[in-house]
Amino acid sequence: MHFVVVAVGLAVATKIVPGVQVDSLTTLLIAALVLGFVNAVIRPILTFLTLPITCLTLGLFYLVVNGLAFTLAAFVVPGFHVASFPYAILGALVVSVVSWFIGLFGDDRRGQAR
Repeated sequence: MHFVVVAVGLAVATKIVPGVQVDSLTTLLIAALVLGFVNAVIRPILTFLTLPITCLTLGLFYLVVNGLAFTLAAFVVPGFHVASFPYAILGALVVSVVSWFIGLFGDDRRGQAR
């Protein structure tokens, strides 16, 4: 389910952010998988390593960490292009907002006893 949400967020980012481009649907799906992996494995490490500066900037540096993760995914996946780092930050922000928005209407089982 999360893979689909990230793919939708990435598709929206390619439409909204002019510096984010995906060549094909297959590339979009691969980029969503890689972005999910980077967000699950590498971003927590980056977050831990940059915790002091994130605290000093009252959390604003976390946008840079998200942009780095987005850029790394674009670097790994051929056909997924980000024109510059500010576009990577905007793309990561769009993917995050879309994922959050879809999550609002997603799994209704949260909070219920199983």
